[in-house]
Amino acid sequence: MRACLVALVSMLAVVGFARGDGGSKDYARSVGALVSPADLARFHELLASEPHVAGTPGDARQIERIRAAFVAMGLEVEVHRFRSLLSRPVRAALEIVGATGPSQPSRGVLALPIDERDLLADPSTAHPDLTYGWNAFSGSGDVTAPVVYANYGLREDYDELRKLGIEVRGKIVLVRYGRCFRGYKARFAQEQGAAGVILYTDPADSGFTKGQVWPEGGGWANDACIQRGTLNTLPYPGDPGTPGVFASDAATRLDPSTLDLPRIPVQPIGYGAAGMILARFQGPEVPESWRGGLAMPYRLEGGDALRVRLMVEQERFVGESANVIATLKGTSNSNEFVMLGCHHDAWGFGSADPAAGTMCLLEAARCAAEAARVGMRPSRTLRFAAWGAEEFGIIGSTEWCEATEATLSRDALLYVNLDMAAMGPNPGLSISPELDTVAREATGIAMASMEPAETVRERMTKVSPDGIRFGSLGGGSDHIAFVCRAGVPSVSIGAGGSPGTSYHSNYDTVTWYRATVGADYASPAMVTRIALAMAGLVAQSDRPTWRVAPVGAACLRHLDGVIAASPDPAMRAQLERLRPGFQAIVDQGARIDAMLDRSASVANAGELQAGMHAFLQAFIDPAGLDGRPWFRSLIAASDRDDGYAPCMLPLLAEAVRDRDTARVAAAVVRMEAAQRRAWKAMEGLQAALGQSVTNP
Repeated sequence: MRACLVALVSMLAVVGFARGDGGSKDYARSVGALVSPADLARFHELLASEPHVAGTPGDARQIERIRAAFVAMGLEVEVHRFRSLLSRPVRAALEIVGATGPSQPSRGVLALPIDERDLLADPSTAHPDLTYGWNAFSGSGDVTAPVVYANYGLREDYDELRKLGIEVRGKIVLVRYGRCFRGYKARFAQEQGAAGVILYTDPADSGFTKGQVWPEGGGWANDACIQRGTLNTLPYPGDPGTPGVFASDAATRLDPSTLDLPRIPVQPIGYGAAGMILARFQGPEVPESWRGGLAMPYRLEGGDALRVRLMVEQERFVGESANVIATLKGTSNSNEFVMLGCHHDAWGFGSADPAAGTMCLLEAARCAAEAARVGMRPSRTLRFAAWGAEEFGIIGSTEWCEATEATLSRDALLYVNLDMAAMGPNPGLSISPELDTVAREATGIAMASMEPAETVRERMTKVSPDGIRFGSLGGGSDHIAFVCRAGVPSVSIGAGGSPGTSYHSNYDTVTWYRATVGADYASPAMVTRIALAMAGLVAQSDRPTWRVAPVGAACLRHLDGVIAASPDPAMRAQLERLRPGFQAIVDQGARIDAMLDRSASVANAGELQAGMHAFLQAFIDPAGLDGRPWFRSLIAASDRDDGYAPCMLPLLAEAVRDRDTARVAAAVVRMEAAQRRAWKAMEGLQAALGQSVTNP
């Protein structure tokens, strides 16, 4: 089968490329046809062979494994090293110091488990390099205090506790995972004066109420499963000590003691340990919407009789990790490139996070290299990046973008992110709006399955019969620096729907993945084909693949949301000033896009691409967002109070959220300036297409 596919690619290289039209669709289809589930399985075993937390010896070995894999493909390889502030656990303890309860009729000390138990069904869970549960950048401390249940630990949850007369200051809060990034749970608790935080996974969110747990018949979190993860909520991604500049050995670093990282201790646990605390609560029951899945009453507080000792000791240090970047040079426009990326660091084995994406990255690189060997090499360069230290705060990709900032927005045509991408049969894409057309084309080319034959578009249409919809990009992964600072068109590809989760736990192993997601590797094969279709269409196209009108349409849609969130008629009137400018981009952009679609001449492709760059860069403001100047895009940012979610039109949205009329007015002026810059770029595009345009 492999020989037949290679022969097919070789034939298309002669036919499609010789045609002179670039053969972008032929390239996308042909390279996608080389995807091999067997190779994906091989890469998966390689990547998830041992625990490899960033900055550890396992991380160094992972970097070398990936470098060697890329070299074996015949690609040019760079190991891009950086030094960043990281943290590591030293010791921790969680104890019920005194209370009465079902198994403890008198006062005493009851130690609670802070690590997962080993599993006979999966011997890898006994690996000596696995750690107890911990949250990176927790404050160190040893506190004994009463406990309050704070639901998901959102700001509105603390508002509700205040209304109910429950005091948080000086107490330990018990908070369940979900609804926002864990770092904000720690930040919000600290703002309320809490002495410490205990985080746990509630079965209502990811445990036995969803289905059978691991390994007892299903893949959902069992009572010992613990979600690790960083607590970093600084107003910029990357190395905490070097915002905006590359974290080299010679970089000037901020004093770690001045950084706004957590000061209180934070400890994650499983829902078995959380239940041992909740069972001893004596206070009033929680509101109905706060109830979780444990078979016991959920109460607001334990009272003075229930006291818990929380002890966390961590070390913050400057450690080394690296990005591993492989390059397949293009044939004619080699300075321009398409980049595919996924991080390589994990909290344990990382079989799902990140290897469910990193194996797709390696397989995409192997397919592109194999196609190049038989004469099918794209005109633009392909790069494949395995990023370091993503789990500590999107560090490796940010440092690479900061190191290449002078040329990145000019030369990068597309970034494809694959973090934890292949987790089930249901495909989904989140995109920069200018990629709408090429994303639709790619989903029609990429195969969701080969037997029976089904395209990704067909599968997506089954889920959404009213039409394919793409999500918005903002926070949560390695696309942030590309989208939110440099303005590089980007897509995040994923597939979900498998019945279970092992997220950031010691149970995130190849055994869990194959039992839960599938041993046939159909999901990662589909994801890899989507990634290659997106990359191929852009890298081999003889004309720009970005489009103008979808950007204006997305801005209009997000403007409606910002206006709806505004509480003030005068504020809404200010925001409405932006509508005509965005509508003009839609209307005139549609004409530009139509001319691009039907243009037969590609003699001025470089001029057109430069015009498209200028259009997108119109929405990149060097002054940055208010209070978050690292973020420069006026279209997309990560949500400042969530971390995972995107915040669209963030300069406007954040001013409205803060009910700051003066800031809204100033933000409208800055956005109007961006609209004028965009219109000037559109005039250049019209001229390059031989058309004139009337400025509105």
